[in-house]
Amino acid sequence: MERPPNAAARRAAFRAILAGGACIHPASVHDPVAGRIAADLGFEAAMFAGSVASLAVLGAPDLILVTLTEFAEQARRICRAGAPPLLVDADHGYGNALNVMRTVEELEAAGIAALTIEDTDLPRAHGGGEPGLLSLEAGLGKMRAAVAARQEAGLVVVARTSALNLVSLDEAVRRAAAYATCGADALFFTGVNEWEQLAAIQAVSGGLPIILGGTPAKMSDRARLAAHGVRVALQGHQPFAAAVAALHATLKALRDGTPPSDLPNIAPAALMKAVTREGDYAAFTRDFL
Repeated sequence: MERPPNAAARRAAFRAILAGGACIHPASVHDPVAGRIAADLGFEAAMFAGSVASLAVLGAPDLILVTLTEFAEQARRICRAGAPPLLVDADHGYGNALNVMRTVEELEAAGIAALTIEDTDLPRAHGGGEPGLLSLEAGLGKMRAAVAARQEAGLVVVARTSALNLVSLDEAVRRAAAYATCGADALFFTGVNEWEQLAAIQAVSGGLPIILGGTPAKMSDRARLAAHGVRVALQGHQPFAAAVAALHATLKALRDGTPPSDLPNIAPAALMKAVTREGDYAAFTRDFL
């Protein structure tokens, strides 16, 4: 059996992506099997989002209801199964800057390669409507706390801001310039919909690699994204939605009386054996039992 890379190797691989000259699309994963499929298909990295965690762990919308313990344990399961280098969305760090430090400790121990900490004012306040941003000083405090908390230098800390879609481009530029000086390894932006916006952000990024939380179709040119400093560009989290659709269709067919032998789109035995690493476990059983 070829053992999957350890945490240090996965972190080095993710840093190599950030230091390279290309822009990659990570696989959106939610559990160990999804992580293994991403690895088997050759994805350079994987993403475990907070929204996907809420769906996978709680079956709930993305309202910051999942706890740090639940999130870290699911990330640990995904890493243990041999997923590609895993970037995780640690949201607001589950509290203030001290909570951010605890978040980094737990996620680092889970084996992730990289994490984002954002400056959105979460969880949503009573009567507050849509969330806003923390003050720049509070955001910087969280980013610095995250950098200070890591114990293994290879762990990638990504400073994330939603300033562009919550406030303005000017505020996104201001925060990009500030977060580029806090010791973070990369900058993460949501809401980038124009090349001019990306250029303005890149100009103040201090040369740090950029991660985008999604782009419109008109910005799908990966070579051009790479030229603007983008090293990772998310494509959304369709795999989880596809899994829900498949599960719903299969259960509905069974409920409606379809014989199990007539169900369409069932994973063949060879694929199930591959994603569960049946051959490896057979070897373990032969060698150790």
